[in-house]
Amino acid sequence: MLRHEVVVVGAGLAGQRAALAAIEAGRDVALLTKLHPLRSHSGAAQGGINAAVGAEDSVDTHIFDTVKGSDYLGDQDAIEFFCREAGPTVVEMEHFGTIFSRGPDGSLARRPFGGAHFPRTIYAADRTGLALLQALWERLGGEHLTLYEEWDLLRLIVRDGRVQGVVAFDRRRGTFEEIAAKAVVLATGPAGRIYARTTNAHSCTGDGIALAYEAGAALKDMEFVQFHPTALLESGILITEGARGEGGLLKNASGDRFMATYAPHVLELASRDVVSRAIVTEIGAGRGFSGPYGGYVHLELMHLGREKIESRLQEICDFARHFAGIDPVTQPIPVYPAQHYMMGGIGTDAKGATNVRGLYAAGEAACVSIHGANRLGGNSLLETLVFGKQAGLAAAAYADTAAAPEMHASDLDDATGPLRAWSAKPDGEDPSALRAEMQATMEQYVGIYRDEAGLLEGIRRIRALRARFGNVRVVDRSQVYNLNLTDALETGHMLELAEAIVVGAYARTESRGAHARTDFPKRDDAQWMRHTLASRGPEGPVLSYAPVGYTRWDPTERVY
Repeated sequence: MLRHEVVVVGAGLAGQRAALAAIEAGRDVALLTKLHPLRSHSGAAQGGINAAVGAEDSVDTHIFDTVKGSDYLGDQDAIEFFCREAGPTVVEMEHFGTIFSRGPDGSLARRPFGGAHFPRTIYAADRTGLALLQALWERLGGEHLTLYEEWDLLRLIVRDGRVQGVVAFDRRRGTFEEIAAKAVVLATGPAGRIYARTTNAHSCTGDGIALAYEAGAALKDMEFVQFHPTALLESGILITEGARGEGGLLKNASGDRFMATYAPHVLELASRDVVSRAIVTEIGAGRGFSGPYGGYVHLELMHLGREKIESRLQEICDFARHFAGIDPVTQPIPVYPAQHYMMGGIGTDAKGATNVRGLYAAGEAACVSIHGANRLGGNSLLETLVFGKQAGLAAAAYADTAAAPEMHASDLDDATGPLRAWSAKPDGEDPSALRAEMQATMEQYVGIYRDEAGLLEGIRRIRALRARFGNVRVVDRSQVYNLNLTDALETGHMLELAEAIVVGAYARTESRGAHARTDFPKRDDAQWMRHTLASRGPEGPVLSYAPVGYTRWDPTERVY
């Protein structure tokens, strides 16, 4: 059995920042990850990181923009802390070696992003996540860290109301391992692969969220799923909001800049939920383009000029040319919304603590909640660093005084027994087929627009898939790099979370932020100004509700 004081699961920005904070606090830290740290999905973040650093901007304005962007469901005390940490966090990352883009005077370059009063999104061309990830990994690599690379988390061991450790699968050696730990930080990222069309990497399967749910942690606001308005039509590859921040235009088949109808004051720089619904509405009304991959609209960059496009949107040029056969310098980019971000996740406080002692979470796997019903672009990279640090510090402080963990001999067998049963079956369900059916179901019934009949059908289908998953079979009997086993594990996790999403969406009879009900088109503050909490019960999610934290701003109509 392996032993560490703190185990951090996930090696993206949130996990690395948590690990660094815990190490600097003097703890023995292990980082467990199913990918090499530099292949984390954090590296796919393109557009930038928010911080109010200019003379014309202010922290208070950043706070208000985030509160408004959340459709007033974000906890304002957490948002205030978050935004006040933004400037120091960006400075710290620059000192760690992040090479940000610069203005003509040498100051940090900033671009406008949707839902913001001022240009406050600091960037490194359109590879900001990768630049931050590389700088942080170089910093962390110089510290004393135990790295368990290409390991799958199988179970959190919780006993006597507290975390005792984890059980994991070492893909490279094909062995199951126990790791005793006083504290565990989950930074496993999103669950976007629940949907068929997503900007998320194939590794984004919600493992940590599902296992925390299984271990007794409450999930918060899972019904709020963000769709990014501009993804490449065929592949779903993200086209950063920075493209619109630099002046990109959205046009329908008539050549109209249609955002003037939906957000007349800010046009393409409305918040993501507003722009996504506008695109879908235009196409549904017959004003979009049509093609073999469905309806779409155009994102035009041509008027910006070659030098600006190729210097500030380098990755977008590469994606458009290589994956769509389009040169954005001379041609419009066909785009359609794709699932992009989960506002919901493991419920935590501002220190990353969950309702399970010794269990912490940060990044997109967690829900503090600062994003509420809709996240503003540029706030996610900031979230990983601000709350990754807080979770690492809190886990280190807890581990400093916590009793030694108590792992039992049966823990390993209990965690691996179902996996052995999957491999022993002569026949059964193919996890890949179940995954494809789940993705199609979520796309059709729990997408940008929702209604009662569709959500009820979504619940029925997801529960039927969960029942079929009970007969899942792993055909590959090999030990090393058994990706059939990994596929089954991930599919089970995603089915758990899909059910929590659709049940929460059915219960919330209003439209707020990214949750748009055609049968309940208005926001209902009297009934629904509250967070949804989902606990795992024998028959599925058990819902309860918690108040939203207020400080200064009462809910008002949200217009752009």
